[in-house]
Amino acid sequence: MGHNRPEHPVAHYRCIGVGVGPANLSLASLLHTPAEVSNLFLDRKPAFGWHDGQQIDGTTLQVSLFKDLVSLADPTNPFSFLAYLHDRGRAYHFINAQFTAVPRQEFRDYLAWACARNDNIVFGEEVREVGFDAGVFRVRTGRRTLTADNVVLGVGSRPYLPPQAARRPEPTQFHVSEFTTRAREMGGKRIVVVGGGQSGAEAFLDLISRPGDALPRRVSWISRRRNYFPIDDSPFTNDFYMPCHSDYFYGLPVEARKAFNAEQVLSSDGISPHTLRAIYQRMYVHRFVDGRPDLVRLQPNREVVGVGRGIADTWDIATRHHEQPGEVERHEADVVVWATGFRPAPTGFLAPIADRLEREDGELRVDQDFAVRWDGPPDRNIFVQNAVRQQRGLADPNLSLNAWRSRRIADRLRGVRSDDPLASFIEWSTKTGPKNAWLP
Repeated sequence: MGHNRPEHPVAHYRCIGVGVGPANLSLASLLHTPAEVSNLFLDRKPAFGWHDGQQIDGTTLQVSLFKDLVSLADPTNPFSFLAYLHDRGRAYHFINAQFTAVPRQEFRDYLAWACARNDNIVFGEEVREVGFDAGVFRVRTGRRTLTADNVVLGVGSRPYLPPQAARRPEPTQFHVSEFTTRAREMGGKRIVVVGGGQSGAEAFLDLISRPGDALPRRVSWISRRRNYFPIDDSPFTNDFYMPCHSDYFYGLPVEARKAFNAEQVLSSDGISPHTLRAIYQRMYVHRFVDGRPDLVRLQPNREVVGVGRGIADTWDIATRHHEQPGEVERHEADVVVWATGFRPAPTGFLAPIADRLEREDGELRVDQDFAVRWDGPPDRNIFVQNAVRQQRGLADPNLSLNAWRSRRIADRLRGVRSDDPLASFIEWSTKTGPKNAWLP
């Protein structure tokens, strides 16, 4: 799967992509046909991967199957999810299965399928430095130096561990991104899951659903949120994940953007209702049918304030209640799973030109086409995918606007402008008119 050897004799490209996750894979798919924009996408991984350590059985996407790599930008593109189903001969089977949501493992396989069909994608080649001179970007990898008119960053995110977590790798304290490989022998153990989003819910459900001797002795679920809240997937809330709202959000003052992201976080980071229902039903059976009243501890509205070594290779965890902060609760655990999210991956390879790139509140500052504002020529750009949440809103790291954002970048590269979808039913911006005499 993928292309591990550089088989491209060309040294100069209109566009070089750094990283091949869903964001840059979407752009690579849109640029593949027609191929008037020469392009090459590089990734340091030996082969494609997408949350491989979180592919827990039964997990599903939280977005529509139409929010694939290309469909919402180019429904006839050969890299669509429907094209994948057809190519695999399973389109009718998928329809008959009547999934309420796409299985995450199948979506991961779809992404890998798209990589394998695209000969402009190379794995196993790390970009080490991006510089600029003589009117072109110079992209130095571990194997060669290439030049490009434009560079597109799609390096994704990396697991985030809070300061309270262990500062060095521990076999019994790890991020949820490693769950499928690190959480195998959990029978009879006391486990604490920290984090009240979808990832924490999936890890918690998996642990309390294990059979027989594989079942832990106790599983505690700690969250800073007041409860285990569902994702807000209602129609009008989903209008936040339309192109017109992304453009509206981009024009708001910085403080208004921050307030919005904080207030509406459950529209992207809540828990799927079917996951919550499965958790509740499993707890019901454990307590009232199987006679295990002490298996589960649910502790929302708490902050983990410290983690230290306990007795005999255990962990001593201290939490503080947000509304009853006077007392510190203690937890003894054999294993700690941190479901504490992700942060944009570092871009140290931009060091040669870092002082030429504008920043805003820690992010690379972008224009309306996701091109970084800098002091270089206007027809030479570095585009940013999936790393400007504070400028583009909660939809930026989400799959929802993947194809639309890639199309906007592809249009800039081609020197064209496609029509955007029709605007929302909601009037996000003010509509000013003639001033009436009776108004102040």
